[in-house]
Amino acid sequence: MTYTSDSVQPVHLGAILTFTLLAMMLLSLLSGSGHVGMSASFDFLLGKTSVNQAQLDMVIRQLRLPRTMAVIMVGASLGVAGALLQSATRNPLADTGLLGVNAGAALSIVIGFSLGLAHTSVDYLLWALIGALIANALVLLIAQTGLQSTTQSSSPLRLVLAGLALGATFQGATSYLLLMNASAYEQYRFWILGSLAGSSAEMIWPLLPACVLGLIAAFVMVRPLSALLLGDDSARALGYRPGLIRVLVALITTLLSGLAVALAGPLAFLGLIAPYLARTLMGPRLINQMIFSALLGAIVLLGADIIARLLSQPYDSPVSIILAFIGAPLLIILVRSNRLVA
Repeated sequence: MTYTSDSVQPVHLGAILTFTLLAMMLLSLLSGSGHVGMSASFDFLLGKTSVNQAQLDMVIRQLRLPRTMAVIMVGASLGVAGALLQSATRNPLADTGLLGVNAGAALSIVIGFSLGLAHTSVDYLLWALIGALIANALVLLIAQTGLQSTTQSSSPLRLVLAGLALGATFQGATSYLLLMNASAYEQYRFWILGSLAGSSAEMIWPLLPACVLGLIAAFVMVRPLSALLLGDDSARALGYRPGLIRVLVALITTLLSGLAVALAGPLAFLGLIAPYLARTLMGPRLINQMIFSALLGAIVLLGADIIARLLSQPYDSPVSIILAFIGAPLLIILVRSNRLVA
């Protein structure tokens, strides 16, 4: 694998990706599964009046703009969460979707809704955090079971297998609860597939501070996590506590993945795709991986969401289907390769 080495190149690539993200945001505002075309949408953004002004205002301001913001929040959160998880576990196959964290958060939200205790986006976030935290702890515990010491790292495939087993269990329990509750099933049957079609300003604004907090905390962890990658002894020699670093990474990953599930449902593979692309483009330096994982996560999810809108017009396809077509071949390539150490 060839990495970029020139110190100027990250700046150039960052500028290209930022421009790409802005272009994708514009395309997202112009695209939709309804009958409002790109030309009319573009004229509205330019301030030109139209006989359908009220409809255009409703579609773009109340539907497409909140959805675009939600996609960026979810994409950046899952990209950074994947980069954190892969670095902390030294496992390039680590992903909140593959490890069952998203499925655990989804199950927790459904439990909250079934009990009548989840009504707002903040409620969804709190229930998602509980489920993600439990799932995170369980998968790491199962993957470590049978190892000779607690400091011995489980293999990438062992961690993934534990996550897949737990994820399947959580999904089965979620399906059972939804089938037993008709109203819950009708409300969640599209969300559970992974979609951002129902995003609204009322959902996004309460969760935005949590997203900003999680991303800032993730970047604060870059230096301690970089020290941890040198080994526990080296990290201790530099004044860091390896156990505390791992706990903080788990909490930040839980917050970011819980936020994503609360907004979009359980999306698999994005936390695998974005860090892989960032590592391929920028090499092993962690700060570059984090920045570019956030940008690439938002770009990839925006692209997948636009395709999902246009794929089966006038209906909306779940964005998780598009991500699966991208992520599944990538996972196979990684498993078949010898690069199983981040």
